[in-house]
Amino acid sequence: MSQFAKPLTQRLYSLDVFRGFIMFLLIAEAAGFHESFASLTEGTSFYPLALQLHHHPWNGLRFWDLIQPFFMFIVGVAMPFSFKKRLEMGNRKELNKHIAMRCLKLFLFGVLLHCVYSHGPVWELWNVLVQLAFTILIAYAIMRKKATFQIGFSLFLLLLTEILYRSYNPEAPYAQGHETFGSWVDFLVMGKVNNGYWVFINFLPTAAHTIWGVVCGQLLLNASAQTNKVRNFLFWGVLATVLGFALDFFDITPIIKRIATTSFTLASGGISILALAFFYWVIDVKGYKKKWLQFFAVVGTNSIFIYLFAETFGHLIFREFEILWNTGLFHALDIHKDWILVLESLLILLFLWYITYYLDKRKIYFKV
Repeated sequence: MSQFAKPLTQRLYSLDVFRGFIMFLLIAEAAGFHESFASLTEGTSFYPLALQLHHHPWNGLRFWDLIQPFFMFIVGVAMPFSFKKRLEMGNRKELNKHIAMRCLKLFLFGVLLHCVYSHGPVWELWNVLVQLAFTILIAYAIMRKKATFQIGFSLFLLLLTEILYRSYNPEAPYAQGHETFGSWVDFLVMGKVNNGYWVFINFLPTAAHTIWGVVCGQLLLNASAQTNKVRNFLFWGVLATVLGFALDFFDITPIIKRIATTSFTLASGGISILALAFFYWVIDVKGYKKKWLQFFAVVGTNSIFIYLFAETFGHLIFREFEILWNTGLFHALDIHKDWILVLESLLILLFLWYITYYLDKRKIYFKV
């Protein structure tokens, strides 16, 4: 996977900061902070905050439910920038080959991560990298079309999702359990279902997140005024967000992250666009490029690498420290276990962040 390359988003510092912020939260989860913080704050006034760092069990929306949409959307935003650079150095045939290999690597990495989680070989396709492999392919296939076509195609995917779920189980298309279209597909593809009700077919509706990211990235590359770009982002972001929440409010389609309902995709996609508008306006338009933002930007420049590293070694380190607490040195100390685990997770997080800082300082960038 590794090779040396220049960061592809140097012209858009806000995108690296946005991506870095999201990746920082992801590696914080891998470091064990979310879990240990929830254990520490349970029964206190801080527990509702801790819950925002965990997925909603079914119908509803928490902050953590937005992280994957942010990630997939940001990948879409970066695509026009990186592909423009590649086309300047090569040709369309080479770019097609690069996309095919990139998606294959993402798919394989996603499958391997499930093997790491299970401590043995398994065939499971619920990882975000597997999802991303498909959404990139879909977004790339239509990104040379006009923006109106891309948006129309994304809406077609959402409509198709509605039809498939409602046709499979007309009486309760979105009821919590394994009697949904998504679970049926999982049985066909993997011969199993996910205990948390996640489904492989989520890539179909969430391809809209990557497509919308591509459209936003193409707009950012456009020579139009920056304020016009922000106004466009605000309009479409608000429209998608309101429409998504309206579908849920009027009991048409519930917001469910775990099966990526159309209402969830619209609401989270709209919020993603609004988040991009915020970062772009503050950093690139208003010129707020303070040095402390580099704290997040360095994580964004090696996003896939640090995600894979955190999901493997980060989990391993946290597990080993738990063993040390239960049976070793920390067991003899008169300190509450939850405090130890919070401190441990923060130290692991700092270690993971320093890896990205070290690589960025030496201009070493891993890409897929």
